Amino acid sequence: MTQTLTPNHELAARLRESRLKDGLKHFIGGEWVDSQGGATFQTHTPTDNSPLTTVASGDATDIDRAARAAYDAFQTWREVGGAERRNILHKIADLIEARAQDIAVLESLDTGQAIRFMKSAAVRGAENFRFYADRAPAAGDGQSLPAPGFLNYTLRQPIGPVGVITPWNTPFMLSTWKIAPALAAGCTVVHKPAEWSPVTATLLAEIMDEAGLPKGVHNLVHGYGESAGKALTEHPLIQAIAFVGETVTGSHIMRQGADTLKRVHFELGGKNPVVVFDDADLDKALDAVVFMIYSLNGERCTSSSRVLIQEGIYDEFTARIAERARNIRVGDPLDPATEVGPLVHPRHFEKVMSYFNKAREEGATVAAGGERVGGEGNYVSPTLFTRARNDMRIAQEEIFGPVLTAIPFRDEAEALHLANDVKYGLAGYLWTNDLTRAHRFAHGLEAGMIWVNSENVRHLPTPFGGMKNSGIGRDGGDYSFEFYMETKNIAISLGTHQTARLGVGQPPKVPQEGAGE
Repeated sequence: MTQTLTPNHELAARLRESRLKDGLKHFIGGEWVDSQGGATFQTHTPTDNSPLTTVASGDATDIDRAARAAYDAFQTWREVGGAERRNILHKIADLIEARAQDIAVLESLDTGQAIRFMKSAAVRGAENFRFYADRAPAAGDGQSLPAPGFLNYTLRQPIGPVGVITPWNTPFMLSTWKIAPALAAGCTVVHKPAEWSPVTATLLAEIMDEAGLPKGVHNLVHGYGESAGKALTEHPLIQAIAFVGETVTGSHIMRQGADTLKRVHFELGGKNPVVVFDDADLDKALDAVVFMIYSLNGERCTSSSRVLIQEGIYDEFTARIAERARNIRVGDPLDPATEVGPLVHPRHFEKVMSYFNKAREEGATVAAGGERVGGEGNYVSPTLFTRARNDMRIAQEEIFGPVLTAIPFRDEAEALHLANDVKYGLAGYLWTNDLTRAHRFAHGLEAGMIWVNSENVRHLPTPFGGMKNSGIGRDGGDYSFEFYMETKNIAISLGTHQTARLGVGQPPKVPQEGAGE
């Protein structure tokens, strides 16, 4: 594709020379190390799939080193006061903000995400650390629960070393979303980033080390899911696994962690509906529908990938979506004008492309897009399928690209049935000016998060997570501490209760042999 050179390209060239030329190592126990067995793999930039850098490839031996480092560090980190943890986490946020441009450019190089979105992703990473920094002093707080004769009180204590496995879409921000609350809670971390997007995990490890995080509190091991990931989920010193990624992988992790009874937190897939009634503000709804599927290359777990539109406005509304989709600027992710960049990896590119023929075979209409863009790289045109049914694969399966399926509905009852008739339940979006219907529909929608007359606007204290095959557990606010911490109850007797007494009467007579004959 034609490339317009920008200051971002100049920075990218400098970063490739200074940061990526010599490859990426693991960070274990405060030291940058190669894999013990010397294995490496290459990561590629999705703009043309050329090599980006060489990465240390971890296995069970490297995970064991990292888990032991995390276990040793936990013995002291758990005793560090909340105020001190707060100070360190704020320093991490400061350094993230100072390096936001480097983070954004590296993320675009590594994932293909448009630079316009990666700038905000880096800033959001700093916000995550600040949010949990301010909660660190109260992380262990509990409740007073008096009862007759007793004073009960609860407290929370960090669970121990945890494994964090993060995905390849917006990896920097999602890593901070998991790691920040773990550190604020007093846990230590072994982080295994996705092998398709390992670059910014290294920068995050550098930042945390520079901020004064003690050695071993955060450890980074690169590698494949079937080697490093599996070893992490099975390691006996790791007490919990926080995972963001595909539903199938989440099932594997649950099985792998079963023998060691690991606590798990899963943020998994979605096939999220956005429901547009004919009384909605259609201009605002259009903006939100287009943004939530075509931003971030459609590689977003909360994307509204199914749009359910009331019959009377279906044709007009889908025509407007198609027009907007055709006007979206697809191109070099480092160009500030770009709105959709290349998909992260050739394997994922082929998966997304395969749905274009599936849609046609099932009888859907390709109203916009449905084709490759350019002759190299992983570029896909923003796509809209119309005249679709909810039983089609394009309506049931998570495509995870800039691909939207539009389905008509007659009334509220049918809309709710269609919205719920998938195996996922992460997010839902509803557009209507009928207040009563908005509440009623939201109550009936099987999703962990619902926005009414809005796109996804996150408020960090609120719970984030899904139902059904979309996950287990919640992030956000104190909900994260419920995962990373154990709640302990302590009961103090006030000396007024009576304990039942055993063994204070006459011992029973033991029958003698022949007695009673």
